[in-house]
Amino acid sequence: MSQNPTSFQGLRTAIYPVAHVEDAKKWYATAFGVAPYFEEPFYVGFNIGGYELGLVPAEGGSTPGEGGVVVYWGVPDAQLALDYLIGQGARQREGVQDVGGGIRLATVFDPWGNVVGIIENPHFKPERY
Repeated sequence: MSQNPTSFQGLRTAIYPVAHVEDAKKWYATAFGVAPYFEEPFYVGFNIGGYELGLVPAEGGSTPGEGGVVVYWGVPDAQLALDYLIGQGARQREGVQDVGGGIRLATVFDPWGNVVGIIENPHFKPERY
């Protein structure tokens, strides 16, 4: 393996295009329980457990939906998180699945059709990586 001059530090930002930034900002603030730290008409940023969730206006080639990458946000209890997000207006895409080793995941659609993944992974400790 060749030496890489850049140290990749892991996931930093997940960006979701949304049709209505103001509505999405309110929904994500409630669903994730944090206020945005950065707000401009072109971008709203949240700090979710040390990682960035960004909302951008869906325009040009950027459209909401399930055709892109699915980002999984860590949670301590996948079923509890799934039930909570559905209670906030998300629509279930895939229910909780045990994929082995105590790892459980699920996905929902946010109100704009973006896929939001949740993962319960007892083995992943960010401070170790």
